[in-house]
Amino acid sequence: MTISLNLPKEIEDVLRRRGSDPGKIVLDAALVDLYRRHEITHHQLATALGLGRLAVDEVLKRHNVPLDISVEELREEVASLRRDRGR
Repeated sequence: MTISLNLPKEIEDVLRRRGSDPGKIVLDAALVDLYRRHEITHHQLATALGLGRLAVDEVLKRHNVPLDISVEELREEVASLRRDRGR
């Protein structure tokens, strides 16, 4: 899905001075907010961001969002790691 935003020039300039792509900053913030509100899982967040587990944990830390993974998600993660190790 493509989403376009019209940011005031001043805000765009602030984001660009940080050396980051404003679109990526806004997308990351929106996805992290969905995770914070328990609307997406850690795995879905990782997939949407194109990051691995540890990198997502760092993103959450930067956004001051506590790690909140269900037992089921942990089981799925372990099963996935075991499958990957068997390859």
